[in-house]
Amino acid sequence: MKQFAKILKFELAGYLKNKIFVGVTVFAVIAIAAVMFFPRFAQIFPSDDTTDATQALSVMLVKTDRLEQADMIDQIFSTAFTGYEVRVTSEETDWVKNEITSGNAECAVVMTGPTSYTYYVNNLSMYDMNTEIINEVLLNIYRMNAMIGNGMSAEEAEQIMSVQIESEVTSLGKDQMQNFFYTYIMVFALYMVILLYGQMVATNVASEKSSRAMELLVTSTNPISMMFGKVIASCLAGLFQLLALFGSAVVFYHLNKSEWGGNMMIQSIFNIPVDLLIFMLVFFILGFFIYAFLYGAIGSTASKLEDINTSVLPITFLFIIAFFVVIFSMASGDVDNMAMKVCSYIPFTSPMAMFTRIAMSTVAWYEIVISIGILIGSVIGVGVLSAKIYRVGVLLYGTTPKISSIIKAVWKT
Repeated sequence: MKQFAKILKFELAGYLKNKIFVGVTVFAVIAIAAVMFFPRFAQIFPSDDTTDATQALSVMLVKTDRLEQADMIDQIFSTAFTGYEVRVTSEETDWVKNEITSGNAECAVVMTGPTSYTYYVNNLSMYDMNTEIINEVLLNIYRMNAMIGNGMSAEEAEQIMSVQIESEVTSLGKDQMQNFFYTYIMVFALYMVILLYGQMVATNVASEKSSRAMELLVTSTNPISMMFGKVIASCLAGLFQLLALFGSAVVFYHLNKSEWGGNMMIQSIFNIPVDLLIFMLVFFILGFFIYAFLYGAIGSTASKLEDINTSVLPITFLFIIAFFVVIFSMASGDVDNMAMKVCSYIPFTSPMAMFTRIAMSTVAWYEIVISIGILIGSVIGVGVLSAKIYRVGVLLYGTTPKISSIIKAVWKT
């Protein structure tokens, strides 16, 4: 335990005294402060634009040959598209196209029949949802015309069409949309920290090996104490950095909470439930440990510092695959698919997969216990095995040792 404490203190001090580590942390905190205080800065420098708001709106042309309904079409389209200045026209289609290509109008709806149209736009954005709204608008116009044709007045038809449906949604489980943002942040933070600090652990081990000073230490020090000291020190450094980033973000957010108003995305990020925060820390720490041990073990087998990137590729690819399985499942809205359920019990993928299921779905308590139990056992097993590989690897020089030779050497120890 005394050896472990000395190694932990030495490695942690190395991280905290590193100028790059401190500089990146300070820069990130300043960047977060700039983002959180942005609404206040925006109020200090008001816009000088005094142009009428209606003139700043983009123009949407609506071409129709039924001029007797121009007022109704203009009213309905203007109500549906509040972000546009709607102009009804009866000009030729070529004129409409020219207005768009010349920049005088952003888009146009050319009605070719009561229930058909052509939508013109210069550059179709992947977020352009106008056609869905247009479909609903034309459907309402068609229904109003049908009711008027059957003897109803225009006022009666409009009253029927303007009836609003009142609804209330009660989720008996988890609200995926509410939990999506901080789930994504946790998964992405785990992804970045593991790749960054895992690489740092491997690089530090390889550097110590190249200096040959480790030959003396590894023969006089318990390798388990050395490996656990290095990994736990890197984990504490990572947690310190994340605490500085997320802690400052929370403080800055509460200082500017009123300025952010009803921004649902920001509110959902900073209103994470306590139980999910605890699960986040548990899976974050355990997930970091298991990969850091693997990175440290592989770093000890590298014959040269330049070989680190190649040596850790299998672990990096494994983690990237797990990351994309989780991200694609989140994007699809089905976080309980078979791939996610299987990944929830594999120690190399469960830190992200199981936490995502807990945050965005309903998971039985025994499934969580089994997943965490497997992960804890795997962390201990991988840690002990990595320590043995570390003891053997730092004494192997020259060509990169084969897996079979490492297994034999570890077995003898």
